[in-house]
Amino acid sequence: MCLIETKNLAKSYFNEGVETPVLHDVTLKIHEGEFVAIMGPSGSGKSTLLHVLGFLDSHTGGVYKFEDKPAESYSENEKALIRNRQVGFVFQAFNLLPKTSVIDNVKLPLMYSPIPEKDWESLSKEAVHAVGLSHRTNHDSALLSGGEKQRVAIARAIVTKPKIIFADEPTGNLDSKSGKAIMAILENLNAKGQTIILITHETYTAEHAGRIVRILDGTVESDEKVKNRRTAKEEFIK
Repeated sequence: MCLIETKNLAKSYFNEGVETPVLHDVTLKIHEGEFVAIMGPSGSGKSTLLHVLGFLDSHTGGVYKFEDKPAESYSENEKALIRNRQVGFVFQAFNLLPKTSVIDNVKLPLMYSPIPEKDWESLSKEAVHAVGLSHRTNHDSALLSGGEKQRVAIARAIVTKPKIIFADEPTGNLDSKSGKAIMAILENLNAKGQTIILITHETYTAEHAGRIVRILDGTVESDEKVKNRRTAKEEFIK
């Protein structure tokens, strides 16, 4: 199933009548179950593309279809529901609530969803277990290591069982060992059928995906399958 399709996608920002184009002529398709890395240098437009694809921002030209339906045909309420239920976000900065336990951080998306409250605890524990942090369930998130905080962020992203995970530089603030653990989790989720779109500027990180889309100056420079895909499997992942 094709989850995402763009054709000649464009995005510009306007400030006092001055147009600043960021994306132009971006054409790609992403199917269910794929692990796609969107790679490019700083300022190439890759994060802007993620924001458009994740309904955090809107495009200004071309076509964007989500589940074969044009993005502009979704109401604002429908877009909000997509952000809450259909997609999950993982950012470089973690964005966890301070002085709040791991499980309460993971529960947060459920509080804004139609999922019954009686199911929140079990869904949250399931997500925490999936990232290997069951032993930290009730810990204060502020006391965790950087790698553990990013694992909590992933658990929060998957708790509503979304179709797509958008991960924007998820290893950018981590040491190499913690980064490897994060990539192992993403690989494991993908092996179970989770669609993952990874934003990175690092070739080493991008090669964990099955496909690399390279963005340069706001357009697709190349779109190729990874011939020698890296793996970062860890024993703690079940």
